[in-house]
Amino acid sequence: MTVAQPAVRSETVATASPPLIAPHRLALFLDLDGTLAPIMPRPDDVGPDPRRARLLARLIAVLDGRLAVVSGRSLPDLDHILGGGVRAIAAVHGLVRRTADGQLVDREPHPGLEEARRILGELADCERGLLFEDKGLSIALHYRNAPACAEAVNEAAERLSQATGLVLQQGDMVAELRTPGADKGAAVRAFLRETPFTNATPIFVGDDLTDEDGFTAADRLGGFGVLVGPARPTAARYRLSDHEAVFRWLDGLRIPMEASA
Repeated sequence: MTVAQPAVRSETVATASPPLIAPHRLALFLDLDGTLAPIMPRPDDVGPDPRRARLLARLIAVLDGRLAVVSGRSLPDLDHILGGGVRAIAAVHGLVRRTADGQLVDREPHPGLEEARRILGELADCERGLLFEDKGLSIALHYRNAPACAEAVNEAAERLSQATGLVLQQGDMVAELRTPGADKGAAVRAFLRETPFTNATPIFVGDDLTDEDGFTAADRLGGFGVLVGPARPTAARYRLSDHEAVFRWLDGLRIPMEASA
């Protein structure tokens, strides 16, 4: 079985809020669910939000385009939720990536997905609270609305990972089986090799275990990670309490720019 193992500083618990940094050479990498949007009972409950759209548009302008959304969602889903306002996106945990100039970097789905899709789909049909999600390069089974099913879902996902070679990506009340390949850290590194991100200082903001690879990449490349949510062992240096705190911090990034103008 292949299980995604994010790099976590096991003895570090981020507590301090991140500093306000002048945007001159800053690059922002932002998760969506739990970071730019609240965690909802169903993924489809998250939709376009004018406030978020305005904030992201301003940040993209202030940063000269050095902003990317890095999420586990599919690319079409992200384009819908973000209203098409963000060009640079890494979707499906980094397996699909659209560059700032619109080029698509994709890969073929793993053949084991067909069997996993059938089995997890049947499991979802047996329990009303389970939610099956198909992202093309991965499939996920959410048990947020059926927490009693957690053990059964994770056991089934582990068996399928062993049998097929799919990577088991465990998240917040979800088990996901995905095509092997890039993770969120690899997406950050790839963006930083491209215009307009080159030579920028990366900051990665996210809430889930899947974001730990992004935190680690940002830290190793001279920046830092920001954990959103309750304190826990993490590779992030700083922490914000929830998506509203993220909005307030991001909105404050205008202050150093305006002060130096």
